[in-house]
Amino acid sequence: MDILLINHYAGSPRHGMEYRPYYLAREWVRAGHRVRIMASDNSHIRTHQPDLAGAPRLDETIDGIEYSWLRTPAYRGNGIGRVRNMASFVMNLYRDASRLARDFRPDVVIASSTYPMDIWPAHRIARLAGARLLFEVHDLWPLSPMELGGMSKWHPFIMLVQQAEDFAYRNADSVVSILPKVREYMESRGLAPDKLHLVTNGIDPAEWHDTVCELPEEAGNLLARLRAQGMAVVGYAGNHGVSNALDNLLDAARLVRGEPIAFVLVGSGPEKTRLQQRAALENLSNIWFLEPVSKRAIPSLLRSFDIAYIGWHRQPLYRFGIAPNKLMDYMMAARPVLHAVAAGNDPVSEAGCGLTVEPESPQAVVEGISRLLALDANERRAMGQRGKAFVLENLTYPVLGKRFLAACGMP
Repeated sequence: MDILLINHYAGSPRHGMEYRPYYLAREWVRAGHRVRIMASDNSHIRTHQPDLAGAPRLDETIDGIEYSWLRTPAYRGNGIGRVRNMASFVMNLYRDASRLARDFRPDVVIASSTYPMDIWPAHRIARLAGARLLFEVHDLWPLSPMELGGMSKWHPFIMLVQQAEDFAYRNADSVVSILPKVREYMESRGLAPDKLHLVTNGIDPAEWHDTVCELPEEAGNLLARLRAQGMAVVGYAGNHGVSNALDNLLDAARLVRGEPIAFVLVGSGPEKTRLQQRAALENLSNIWFLEPVSKRAIPSLLRSFDIAYIGWHRQPLYRFGIAPNKLMDYMMAARPVLHAVAAGNDPVSEAGCGLTVEPESPQAVVEGISRLLALDANERRAMGQRGKAFVLENLTYPVLGKRFLAACGMP
């Protein structure tokens, strides 16, 4: 089967995030399918952008996956520059539809982006090629910019996005959602019930066995010293951004000053400097900030935590569910998880791998830490192992790749 995967922000091990298109495509290639990813040459989440050297398109093969990078204007932030970048990508695809349908001749066309406007060129390509059309939903647009950004439903951009979303639900042969609690909403926008398939985020199990490396010296020395002092380590690893609600963790740290509990935050992000300044101003001597570690060192880092923490703000949009990669990494590391969230689903409770507490409540975080530390070490170990077993059974990309192919109509 020939699969054309359209994802504006697709990445690779060479370029950085977003990794999901790469991992799924790699599984399909391993299963004997041909896969081409169409992506923009500019993305705000990639570490390295492909160099087109002024050409309109760059074709290259990475681990058996054919990539076609389309030239689009660079942008910063979420203003008009990003909208211009989106429009350029969609228009380039639409203009290229006949060539793609003729030369690549896909059996399946997948429109997979945060925003839904790429469904229009995907639909044209699928129609010209006689291919099945699949729409993959990462975030619910236009609900996300409306509820998170306060945009009016009558804003011209929101009205355009709404048209694209409704068109996708009506015209796609199948819809795949990363978010698990979307059925009622999607059906209210015109989706037929039998079209919906759930394929959440996942992990690559090989990264936990084949390429693990030791921690950088600074991180390794700190964690060894804390253990020697008899401290329980509550760890967070990931982006330090507004959505990660890390002030709640600092508030909890303030409540337990003087107790043998160390809070270790590893990573970078726009909020990190402010958080460091706040910890210093409030003399939170039980908090340590470390620089990001390499992807290969993540397993070693997470296994050094006694409790792995992840938190969110209280946000109505989470009623549709969550599927954070960070949580799956925590579970794969067999760490007991403390999860501060109110969402439509509860992966921690489902897997039995930790505790879920109310978001935006430092007292709830403190009580969760106390409950976990009060458990026998063997009980916490068993809790962590349940999380790992759950991931291996349900959330690895070899499993998810097959599940996605079933949504495409493949046995």
